[in-house]
Amino acid sequence: MTETGVGSGRDLEVGGAVRRLLRRAAQLRDSTVRLLDAEAAAGHAVAAAHELLRRREVRRHLAAIPVARLAEVSGERLTLGPLATRYATVGAVLDASVAELDAVPGVGERTAGGAKAAALQIEAAVEQSTRVALRLDPPTAEDGDPGRHDPGTTGLLTALYRLEQLQRVVEPNRATVLRIVAELPALVRGAAPMRGRIRHLFAGAGRRAEAGAAVGRLRQWLDWAETSGLSGQLDDAVRRLEEPDPDPQTLWRDFEQRAARYNAVLAGQVDLGLTDEAAQGFLPADIVARLAEQQLDGTHLTAALRGYQSFGARFALVQRRCMLGDEMGLGKTVEAVAVAAHLKAMGGKHFLVVCPASVLINWVREVGAHSTLAVHQLHGDGRDLAFARWLADGDVGVTTYETLRQLQLPVDLPLSLLVVDEAHYVKNPQTQRAQQVTAMTRRAERVLFLTGTPMENRVEEFRNLVAILNPALADQVEQADAVAGATAFRRAVAQVYLRRNQVDVLTELPELVQVPEWEQFTPADERVYRQAVRRGHFMHMRRAAYEVADPVECAKLDRLLELVDDARENQLKVLVFSYFRTVLDVVHRCLAVEPAAAPTVFGPLTGDTAAAQRQQLVDDFSAVEGHAVLVSQIQAGGVGLNMQAASVVVLCEPQLKPTLEAQAVARAHRMGQVRSVRVHRLLVVDSEDERLLQILGLKSALFDSYARRSEIADATPEATDVEPAQLSEAEIARRIVTDERRRLEPDTLHEPAAVESVDLETDRRG
Repeated sequence: MTETGVGSGRDLEVGGAVRRLLRRAAQLRDSTVRLLDAEAAAGHAVAAAHELLRRREVRRHLAAIPVARLAEVSGERLTLGPLATRYATVGAVLDASVAELDAVPGVGERTAGGAKAAALQIEAAVEQSTRVALRLDPPTAEDGDPGRHDPGTTGLLTALYRLEQLQRVVEPNRATVLRIVAELPALVRGAAPMRGRIRHLFAGAGRRAEAGAAVGRLRQWLDWAETSGLSGQLDDAVRRLEEPDPDPQTLWRDFEQRAARYNAVLAGQVDLGLTDEAAQGFLPADIVARLAEQQLDGTHLTAALRGYQSFGARFALVQRRCMLGDEMGLGKTVEAVAVAAHLKAMGGKHFLVVCPASVLINWVREVGAHSTLAVHQLHGDGRDLAFARWLADGDVGVTTYETLRQLQLPVDLPLSLLVVDEAHYVKNPQTQRAQQVTAMTRRAERVLFLTGTPMENRVEEFRNLVAILNPALADQVEQADAVAGATAFRRAVAQVYLRRNQVDVLTELPELVQVPEWEQFTPADERVYRQAVRRGHFMHMRRAAYEVADPVECAKLDRLLELVDDARENQLKVLVFSYFRTVLDVVHRCLAVEPAAAPTVFGPLTGDTAAAQRQQLVDDFSAVEGHAVLVSQIQAGGVGLNMQAASVVVLCEPQLKPTLEAQAVARAHRMGQVRSVRVHRLLVVDSEDERLLQILGLKSALFDSYARRSEIADATPEATDVEPAQLSEAEIARRIVTDERRRLEPDTLHEPAAVESVDLETDRRG
């Protein structure tokens, strides 16, 4: 806008335009202030509702502690018998005054004072340890009615819902919103001389120039706010402030579907008792200090990050080439998306994700759900067109290990970030996909490996991953591997490896109940098993319990059907995992007896199921109201897919790799799960199951010691027996077959017999 002569018609027109401009500015600022005030009020409401529930939980615990326990805390000898006649619990003692306690016959002033002091100590201890967890089970209604929900918990969910709706608008635009609140009042005051003719007349030349500049700046602000869509978002959010809250049934249904989001918002408002050390993966202090200086730009991020997730994203940004080994179910995908979103805000353009085909669709969805970044599927039909569009427009391209070698990136294309999901797929440097990934890492400015299972059998496998990221560090690690102990190993890889475990960073994770289901062979089962042992066929031994089609004559299958019936009665969803396709076929045939018009049994999901079809199976399974069963091959369904709609997991047989079972269980027991998860392992006594479990325990110990934690400053390195864990699948099979032959045929077996080769790719088909 240019200033015209005083008193001209143009002057009066400009004055009117300025007044309209100032009204628009006032409306924009009012909207931002209202939203920020509403956000603060919602945050206070969350904190207050949470504190009410926490205090109620504290009182519940105290009401369950017998008054006799006061003697364990008090430093004095207390005569509590008379006191217990009127005050049976610690909670009751807390509710009474010292004078009331002293008035009980047989209770003196010393006992009354000592009891009260001891009760206060117990209360303080309970206060420190009590956490509020949002659950769907058991029934939350105080009267025990499963059809109702506890009003206090519903109140907390309501406050969280309000806050989450506001944060959806405010969080991605927080920096801009705060600038609007800070800058617009001064610009409005500065533009005041341009409001009308008289003011303009009496303003000096310098003041008029300042006013013109303020008007120009205001116009820029408002034009940008409208063209970017921010004004519309703010206005819509302000209008929604007047809408009523959802009814309790709708609210709890929304919580069931988006529990991770609710709990993330809660974690941002209240102290959940998590230590910084746990969220920081117990990394050395010098690395933590560097990460504290790294800011995380959330302009292009729509997810609410937990504290540990923000730390993980900053770890990837600062360390540049690293491995995020968070336990499965903690949201590694969201952390990677946060890294890409930050780099986008900093001017980065091209980000590439390499993953197994089974999780490609999930990656496409997650990027779209948690960020404003465009996502391009560089796999399958339309790949070439999508690749050309990604090269031209940038943002996130998602491809598979198999397709990676077909992508011809221009030599001069800057690759801001390479994310390699399920990075343990490239632990063997001799494979073609490992070599393809290694070559691509050299092209990328930053590299982020994601894997909840960075090693399975050998520390050397973990070192191979480190070598791709940092060859020089891998050479050093070689001198501090298993020989030096697990603590030395974790310290050596701290600059490239960060891991957090569920128990350390999630307070809301529901209980995980492991139930070994030991059965006895039926005569028919045992005949099949003995034949497999006699032939030395280990894989046939593993699936022998399902070779009898009639469930009455199949011990494991009969128990599986009982577990599914129990889940049906309780309207719970079930995941059934097996390594063998023939076992899946038998299980599916026995379960899928309902009309096809309303199926509740889905699958089998196998290695041959296309990626899009896998995701559709999971979606259809999750969409069923109440009970449903998904039958899946453990290698296919145990990686990358989110199945937290299920709360019952059945493992048809123990697996050769403990991490394979852990991955499968983590499909259900993960962030976002709102029910307790029960894992049933179907096992047969006096079979290969028992011997295999013994060996699996040794293999798990290696992973726990070397990979489950980041570096911890332990004083003494642990001693770890790694030899049994280094056994190959074939060696495990040979040992078990030999042992079983000696047990079943001690008089005929004098030398270890040859064992049929263990061909996993063939044998898993049964």
